[in-house]
Amino acid sequence: MKSDVAVRQPRAVERLINGQFVTDGAGVKINRVLTQNLQRRLDPFLMLDAFGSDKPGDYIAGFPEHPHRGFETISYMIAGSMRHRDSAGNEGLITDGGVQWMTTGRGVAHSEMPEQTDGMMEGFQLWLNLPARDKMTAPWYRDIPNTEIPRFTTGAGVTVQVIAGASHGVQGAMQRAGTEPLYLDIELPANATFEQVLPPGHNAFVYVFRGQVLIDDKPVPVSRMAILANDPQADGVRIMAAQDSRLILIAGRPLNEPIAQYGPFVMNTQAEVFQAVEDFRAGRFGA
Repeated sequence: MKSDVAVRQPRAVERLINGQFVTDGAGVKINRVLTQNLQRRLDPFLMLDAFGSDKPGDYIAGFPEHPHRGFETISYMIAGSMRHRDSAGNEGLITDGGVQWMTTGRGVAHSEMPEQTDGMMEGFQLWLNLPARDKMTAPWYRDIPNTEIPRFTTGAGVTVQVIAGASHGVQGAMQRAGTEPLYLDIELPANATFEQVLPPGHNAFVYVFRGQVLIDDKPVPVSRMAILANDPQADGVRIMAAQDSRLILIAGRPLNEPIAQYGPFVMNTQAEVFQAVEDFRAGRFGA
């Protein structure tokens, strides 16, 4: 395993985000960390939901069938089991540590329902925008079991799972040419440091879901998102664990295209959104 070039000038933390506790689907309790007012700042990412509860009432109703058009959904299940079914005929089960990557493209209706009645359910759903040229592409779907997610451990004992992009010479399970997403799950023992090279023009953020870390000497506590500053001189991020910690690091190339959103439809113009609603109502989101 070769190492990335060492980070010479790390990015600072621009600001910390608390997220909003909301209910979605049929009443699932989630922490909406990346909200609509951050879409421009964190382009190409549209939304990040974090969920985690050992109370069945918080998640058991799941997400009954609903439509999407114009972006990709990336569901990462830290713990628990969720069944996916969609109108393109795909079906799969995400279990502990697995990922479900779906390109909604020109339109798909799907459901995500828990396949457990007790225990912990924890994970994330990230929405990744599609370039305008790809918004009406055919829907696509892939289940990625945890065993198929590349991983490595550094000399400092940091364990990294590479869901998308590449880290320290390790290619991730998924690659996307248009948005070049990086999606890492990083587990750090107390006092360990991890560095990741990032292209200066890419937007990037960190979400801590265990412990507390320091990024450029700024504390980032549990359940907080740290937006990383876009300093053209900076070449990456340096993360140090104040205690045993775990986080996701996400970065991507901004599309710099107009964003028009109405609920589960994300297009480039209002006219395209109206067409999406009309197509869904007319039953055109099928196989």
